[in-house]
Amino acid sequence: MHAKPPERLTIDRLETPIGVAVLATDEAGYLRAFDWADFEHRQTTLMTRYNGEVPVSEGAAPKATREAITAYFDGELHALEAIPWRTCGTAFQLACWRALWDIPVGETASYGQQAERIGKPKAVRAVGLANGANPIGLVVPCHRVIGANGSLTGYGGGLPRKRWLLRHEGAAFRDDAPALDL
Repeated sequence: MHAKPPERLTIDRLETPIGVAVLATDEAGYLRAFDWADFEHRQTTLMTRYNGEVPVSEGAAPKATREAITAYFDGELHALEAIPWRTCGTAFQLACWRALWDIPVGETASYGQQAERIGKPKAVRAVGLANGANPIGLVVPCHRVIGANGSLTGYGGGLPRKRWLLRHEGAAFRDDAPALDL
């Protein structure tokens, strides 16, 4: 969902069972960024990278977006699919993020599988870098990407959140990572 940069962004915060979510929406109500309050600096960096220097103010995200995120955490696992989102990035990044979007709830994919899906089977590391630059975490579900051996791998929101999200969605994965609490 490639788009030109917005004219302005509105920042909202939403309590979730795994921390405070920080949402950035544009003037048309599209989600442009999603991250966690403890990683807000990264979110600001990515918002500037993909949207330029646009005015940012505090305010409420669209009611439907807030309700969809709340519904997801309340167990309506497909609720995030209703959130309209837009972002800017390179053609490669956009292909990677679209491939993330296509991973169904309750399923996972490896970086290699994601690279194959976008027609770049040797670009596994580049796919990992693109996933790490995903400005719309959770909604564009980079948490669904795991290692080729089924184990948890890095996640911008931290492995405890990734573990929680995958369990919440009923996804199978190998849990070798230390069990850290949120």
